[in-house]
Amino acid sequence: MKKLFTFFVCIALAIFMPLSMIGCKDDGLKKIRLAEVTHSIFYAPMYVAINKGYFKDEGLKIELTNAGGADKVMIALTSKSADVGLMGPEATVYVHIQGTSDYPVIFGQLTKRDGSFLVGRTADADFEWSKLQGKRVLAGRPGGVPAMTLEYVCNQHGLEKGKNINLDTSVAFDMMRPVFEADSTVDYTTLFEPLASEIQLQGKGYIVASVGEESGEVPYTAFSAKKSYLEKNKDTAKKFLRAIKKGYDYLKTATLEDAAKALESSFTSINLETIQNVVKNYRDIDAWADSLVMSESAYERLLDIMENAKSLSERVDFEKLVDNTLAEEVMKE
Repeated sequence: MKKLFTFFVCIALAIFMPLSMIGCKDDGLKKIRLAEVTHSIFYAPMYVAINKGYFKDEGLKIELTNAGGADKVMIALTSKSADVGLMGPEATVYVHIQGTSDYPVIFGQLTKRDGSFLVGRTADADFEWSKLQGKRVLAGRPGGVPAMTLEYVCNQHGLEKGKNINLDTSVAFDMMRPVFEADSTVDYTTLFEPLASEIQLQGKGYIVASVGEESGEVPYTAFSAKKSYLEKNKDTAKKFLRAIKKGYDYLKTATLEDAAKALESSFTSINLETIQNVVKNYRDIDAWADSLVMSESAYERLLDIMENAKSLSERVDFEKLVDNTLAEEVMKE
C-alpha cells in the first residue's frame, strides 16, 4: 500500500511540476519585498510608481506587504522577511540606539510632514487646538511619529498629556478608526487618508484640522534597508528610488482625475471621487517630499519631537543613520 501511494505521488509530481515551473517562470525582474507601515494614499507616489509601471521600467518587481505599524515593519526588516521598509525614521533611530551592527539605514524620503488629520465627532469650521482641552484623543502607538507629532502640536498650544488633555496611546494604530466609531467616550482621533475622508462621507466623524500643516516639515516617512542589503544591492536601490521619483513627478503635474485613476487599482474599495478628494487634501498641505534627499535640519527637528515626547534616550548623528548618496544621484539625473 505504501509503495502504491509513493507511485501515485511521483505521478502527480511528474504532471504538476512542469505546470508550476511554467507558472513561476522567471520574468527577468528583480524582486523587492517592500513592507509598508500602513496602506494609505499618503504614500501615493509609491503606488503610482507601481501602477504606472515605473518599477517595471527599471527592471524591478515590488512585492508589497502592509505590516500595520512601524514596529512591525522594523521586525520584517531585521528578520530579513522584507528588503525595504517604508516607515517613520523613528523606528530606525530606536534600532540604532539598541546597538545592532547590521542596522537599517535611511536611503530615501517619501513624505515631508505628518499625513494624519484630526477627526472629531461634529463638523467644526472654526476649530482651534485649544478645544482639545480636557478631551480624550486617540493619538497612536507610544513612540510612533503620529503620536509624538500630535503631542508636539498640542504642547505648542499649551496642552500637556496627563494634565489638561488625554492623549490616549493605548489603541493600536490600525484599530483607531473602529475604536473611535464604537466608543463614544473618544472625542477625537487622528486618521490617515483615505480613512479620514471615508469616515466623513459616512457621517461618523469630521476632519477638523491637519496635524502636518500645524507641525511643519519633518521627514515623516522614509525608505530604510539594512546596511548589508544596500551594500550588496546599490544599483537595485537606486533604481527603486528612480521609480519613486517618477511617481512623484507624475503626481505633481497630473490632474486630480488622472491621479485618482493612477491610484485606483491600489484602492479598489474607494470610489474615484473620494480618491480625488484625498489627493487634493495631501496636495493642499504639501505632504509629499519634492526631493528624495533627507535634510539634516529636518532630521534634527524629528529628534526634537521625539525628545519632547520623552521617547528618545540619546540623539543619533545624522551621518550614522541617513545615507543620501543614492538619492542625491537620482535627483541629479
